[in-house]
This record gives sequence, structure tokens and C-alpha cells, in this order.
Amino acid sequence: MSPTKTPDTQSRAKRRSLGGQLSTRVRSFMETEAGSAGLLLIAVAVALIWANSPWSDTYTSLWATDLSLSLGNAELSMDLGHWVNDGLMALFFFIIGLEVRYEVSVGELNNRSKLMIPLLAGIGGMLVPVLLYLAIAPGGEAAMGWGVVIGTDTAFMLGALAIVGPRFVTQLRVFLLAITVIDDIVAVTVIGVVYSGSINVTELVIALLLGVLLSALTRFGVWQAAPYILIVLVMWLATLQAGLHASIAGMLGGLLIPARNPSREGVEQAARLFRAFRQSPLADVGKTARRGLQQAVSVNERMQTVLHPWSSYVIVPVFALANAGVDLRNGVLTDSLTSPVTWAVVVGLVVGKLVGIWGGAHLGTRTGLGKLPTGVGEGHVLGGGVLSGIGFTVSLLIVGLAFEDPVIRAEGTVGVLLAALFSTLAGWLVFHLAAVLRGETDADLPRYLDRPVDPETDHILGPPEAPLTLVEYGDFECPFCARATGVTQELRQRFGDQFRYVFRHLPLPDVHPHAELAARAATAAGMQGRFWEMHDLLYRHQDELDYQDSAGYAADLGLDVEKFLRDLDDEETAERVRADAASAEASGARGVPTFFVGNRRHTGPYDAATLARELEAYAKESGAQAPTQQ
Repeated sequence: MSPTKTPDTQSRAKRRSLGGQLSTRVRSFMETEAGSAGLLLIAVAVALIWANSPWSDTYTSLWATDLSLSLGNAELSMDLGHWVNDGLMALFFFIIGLEVRYEVSVGELNNRSKLMIPLLAGIGGMLVPVLLYLAIAPGGEAAMGWGVVIGTDTAFMLGALAIVGPRFVTQLRVFLLAITVIDDIVAVTVIGVVYSGSINVTELVIALLLGVLLSALTRFGVWQAAPYILIVLVMWLATLQAGLHASIAGMLGGLLIPARNPSREGVEQAARLFRAFRQSPLADVGKTARRGLQQAVSVNERMQTVLHPWSSYVIVPVFALANAGVDLRNGVLTDSLTSPVTWAVVVGLVVGKLVGIWGGAHLGTRTGLGKLPTGVGEGHVLGGGVLSGIGFTVSLLIVGLAFEDPVIRAEGTVGVLLAALFSTLAGWLVFHLAAVLRGETDADLPRYLDRPVDPETDHILGPPEAPLTLVEYGDFECPFCARATGVTQELRQRFGDQFRYVFRHLPLPDVHPHAELAARAATAAGMQGRFWEMHDLLYRHQDELDYQDSAGYAADLGLDVEKFLRDLDDEETAERVRADAASAEASGARGVPTFFVGNRRHTGPYDAATLARELEAYAKESGAQAPTQQ
């Protein structure tokens, strides 16, 4: 797993009922992982063909070539194979650590109710494969390979899911991603503890002290990436010299680099600096604006944005090229197909992952510890469990660490490759049966507006019968929603009377404590025909949304304040707000702002140009009159 990041552009709820609409960042991550799977397959094919060709000696000699780095009297020398497995894979696990820290801090794993089912599924998806492996594999050195069946290759798994899974798998992808995060933490711990050599205590203490220093950088206000990178690099060298596998330094380094959502103050400061550069495009002003933009986004996310493409398109394919080249000639393939080690790996990964992940998820849901994500059924969990048997990257790494005997190593490698093939085929079958027998065709949030726009109850700005409709679910305390108001104003100027904007309430009181009161205040003002004026006032004063503030705004607008306060406290007003929130839940909105173009949920950026294109495309699809710009 090696994720990418783009800054969050929504306020997201923490409670289970409104938890976690996918951000652009997560969608981009999964698309990049799936896209890299094809390159990974090519690397595997090249490695196998090369290792079984008349030029197989060049394959072996290439990875045995020594490469040394020296600085004065200090020298670090390893062959290319070890540079890949100890160097590039440390970077691979560093990116995993960054992703884990992000998800635990502000992402999909920051809430206990969302974590429990993936946690149980992840634990089951590791214990059952290990037990099956040990039950089949012979003793001795072969038994040491139990770690081979622990991990899941996220890139390969998501690539296979895109090919054999349902058409829409957004929610299932998030669920499986959470499981692989847990798998990766355990896998790198096993690598560092079980498959490392003798430990040098001095270097180990140095590595731990560097970890403390790394975690302290944020407390000192360090936002530049360079100091973090330098410390992680030195920590990697210390870990390597300590005798631990370098992957543990990568994972630990990533875990210690904090993640946070952009603050309102940081974003506003970056916007002011950018406007200053636009007005005065000088080099020093541009440098200041760039620094402001960087400071607005956590160093964790910025690192992932830069490193993720390198991981997906370089590190993982090069690793596959270096480790998948098994010489299957001279009876090696035949012997592997009859070897208990090969089949212990295959059964552990394919059957063990299926039983363990499904069993853990089923246990959690039946005991009430949590529930599956919206749109994900048990058939989807079974299919995802089968695909999780694609252990490729981590599994091949552990094969190389666990087995010194080249024969057993070849048998383990063949088992990993066969497991990837069988998991993909079995996954297609399970998803097909789930669609036919259980009607589980999609594993996604609802994509269409649950309640049609009604001029009698909805707040509409523009002609009620306009052909172009944009519906927003918003929260008056959300800074992203406040900035989106400028987008809707630009769209109104662009399309004029052909456009109508509909606002519905989705207050997130767990993250915005004044949001529900503000929503009731706007609704109460609407009962006196002044909804939009109150709407604009509340967004302009997001830091002043108390009860007294609302009464003051009503007075400023010339409303009947006594009636306003009665309506503000009326249960009917609260019910109208709850009805909007319920329609948001049924429509797949899990964060704010969420937009619907026509009746279809919009995903991706919501700048004016993007939404304008979507509105025009929707008009053409629905057969409405093509819009004309004003």
C-alpha cells in the first residue's frame, strides 16, 4: 500500500451515522493504486520470462551486483537485491506509515465505530491464514514461513477489484483499505521482530532517539519537509546497522509524522498571500505565497503527494522485477506443485484470508460492535476477502527473509504467484454469485438525490422551474461551505435564469457544535421570507453563532424577533432540519459541502468551472435545453 494525498475539502462527521464521505484524496489514492497494477503485472511477467530464458544468468548477476556509497571513511555497500529489499522497501513502508498516521488522525480510522469491523476482519485475516499455513507446512525451516501469509498487496488487490469487482465499489474499497492498513502494521512488525538478525543495542537506541526527535519537530513548529526527511534517512541507516530489517524504520518514520486537517486560519492566510501575488506578481511575493500554501497543508500529506507516484510506478514494479524471477526449469515447477510449502502458502492466502476476513466482520456485526459500511453486503466482504489473498509484495519480501534454502524459497515464491492468480479468479466468481444470488451489484454510497426538489419545502434561489439544478447539503459552521457560496454566486451570474440553487441542511454537531442552532435560525428566518439573507449573515459570522447572535441577526434583518425566537425553539423547525439531514444520509452525503448536479451526487472538485461543466453535461444527458451563458 502506498497512498496519495490531496487536502480535504469537506468537514466530515465523526459519528457513525454521518461518518466519512470519501474525499478527493482517497479517490485519487485508489485510482493510482489500481492504475499501477498493470505495470506490476508487466514487471512480474518480465521477471519470470527473464529468469527462465537463456539469459537467466544475467538476471541473477544483475541483482548480485555490488553498489557502494561512501562519504569520507564511511561506506555503505550492498548488492542491488538488498538495495531494493532494504532500501526501496523501507521507502515503501514509510509511505504506508504516513497513510496509517493520516487515517488514524483525521481519516477513515479516527472513529471507534468505523474501526471495529475492519480491525476484527484484519485480525481474522491474519490469524486464520497463519493457522492454516502451520497446519499444512512441514516443520523445520518451512515452518518459519508463516509470515508469508499475513499481508495483502494493496496495489494488486485494488487492481484486481477494478477488473473483477462490481462496477461501483467505493465503499468496499474503503473497507478493504482499512483492513490492509491493519495488515501492514502487523506485517512490518513481524518483519522487524521475527525476520531480523542479531540486534546491536547502541544503534537501536540511536534509532529510537531519532524517532523521538522526529515526533518533536511538529511541536517546534517545523513545517518544512527537509528536516523530517533527513531524520528518517539517518534513522534508516541506524536501524540497518542495528540489525533490524530497514522496513521497520520506514514504517516507524511514517507513523511519527503527524497529520491534520487544514485549519481555517491557515487556508485563509494562504488565500490572502495568493491574492497578494496575483496583484503583485514578484518573485519574493510568489515565494511567500508558496510558503503559505505549503504551511496550510500538513507535511504528512505533502510527502504522500510527492512520494506516492514513485511508490506505485517505480518502487513496487522494481521490487517485483527483483523478486518474482523464479527459475522454474529443471523440474522446479513440478516439484513446487507437489510441495506442501507451496500449497500451505496458497491455502493460507486464498482460503485463510477469505475465512478470516469474513469471519471477523461477521462476528463484529453479529455482536453489535459495529456495522459494515453503507452499500457493502456480506457477498462483497467475501469477495474482498478472497482478493485479499493477493499477498504479493509483502509476501515475496518475507519469502526472501524466511527461507535460506533456495528450493524452499522457490516453492514459497511459486505459492505466492499461484495465490495471486487463484484469488483473482475466485474473487470474480464470488462477486458474480453475490450479484446473481443476493442482488449485491454495487458496493457504493447512494448516488442519487433521495428526495426530489420541492419548491414548497426547499430553499431555492433562482426560478423554481429552471432547467439547471444544483443542490448543496451544507453546514453554517463549515469553512468549506462558506467558500462554496462564492461558487454558487458565480454560477448564477453565468447561467442566469436557467439556474436554480437549492440549499439543504446537514449540520455536523459532533465537529461543529453551533451548526444545528444555526440551521434552525436560517429555517426560522425563512418562515418570514428572509432565509437567504440569514443564510449569508450566518456564513459571514461563522465564529458568532450563539443563541444571542442569532437573535441579533434577526433584529438586523428587521424580522419579528419574538416570532423568530418562537420558531427557533419550535419542534417543527427542528424537524425540518432533521428531514434535510435524513435526506442527506439517504442520498449518500456524508460530509459538507456535498453537491448534487440535477439529481446525481457530484464527486471531485467543486470549483465553479468544474460544476459548470457538470451542469452542462447533465443537461445534455437528461435532454434538457442546452444552457447558454449570460
